[in-house]
Amino acid sequence: MSRPVRIAVLGTAEFARRRMLPAFAASADITVVAVASRDPARAAELAREYGCRAADDYAEPLADDDVDAVYLPLPASMHAAWAGAALRAGKHVLVEKPAAMSGADAAELCALARSRGLALVENILFVHHSQHRAVMRHVADGAIGRLQAFEAAFTVPRRPASDIRYHPALGGGALWDLGVYPLRAALDLLGSDPGPRLVGATARRDPSDAVDTAGTALLDGGDGLALQLGYGLDHTYRSTYTLWGSTGRLTVDRAFTPPADHEPVLQLERAGVLTHLSLPADDQAGNAVTAFAHAVRTRARPAPEIQRQAELLEAISLSSPAVHRTARPERTGRTPPANPTGS
Repeated sequence: MSRPVRIAVLGTAEFARRRMLPAFAASADITVVAVASRDPARAAELAREYGCRAADDYAEPLADDDVDAVYLPLPASMHAAWAGAALRAGKHVLVEKPAAMSGADAAELCALARSRGLALVENILFVHHSQHRAVMRHVADGAIGRLQAFEAAFTVPRRPASDIRYHPALGGGALWDLGVYPLRAALDLLGSDPGPRLVGATARRDPSDAVDTAGTALLDGGDGLALQLGYGLDHTYRSTYTLWGSTGRLTVDRAFTPPADHEPVLQLERAGVLTHLSLPADDQAGNAVTAFAHAVRTRARPAPEIQRQAELLEAISLSSPAVHRTARPERTGRTPPANPTGS
């Protein structure tokens, strides 16, 4: 068995503490060797908890030969800059979504990863849950006939105003935080080459907010297939998608963030008869960690969805006047070295 991938965590975001650090610790494929934070006390606390060293500079682990890869749970506006710095330093990268906030930045990151033979993986957990493969098997087997339409929505209740999702300089907003999920589900359904094209989009930003808090997008999947996506930061919780076919429809609830002990139930409706299809529980965070370790060991090429997703997100942001767009990463926190390897 190969030795565990030695990973450094750059940032101490709540999601990293709640989902990813426990998943790393539970995996035989990953060893956390460092935690970096602009808050030395926070870094030291997590380092003690996970038996690793603390760093108070994001750049420090990039120069460490004992680090094989980095995980980036930083604010969205910092993803592309720090992912690029890590790749130039020779580190594999697991980066939270979105990997980049423009198609050009995503293309640059993917090209850099390919040229250096490094794994660049966007950490979208739901794609690793087995329920979605079950859905695709049912569709391929003709359970709903010819696919006609796809609808997906991910909405969550409002958080405190201090949350980074409401700060445009940090890449906040409903599109960048939640719109990724239904869009990625559409790309996984149809593929990304060339994938769906944007038809139109709307966004809402209340006067008291600096970012968009809700939005919709309509995409053309070709051959008459319509894809309607919805997302929002000021709603009741909803996490679902439905595939409509010529003879039935198939719905997935708890589609994007199911806990590891959740037992999914697909809803299949045909000829007015509703059937519930029970599936086993699955740990999408654990599966994602295993998949990343495999990508590192095989030096897998970046998935094409990274670039296509970034291009479509950018197109949606530009076509929705209410959306605040951060075109380039803000210089928030420590600035990544322009060329940390000196090459």
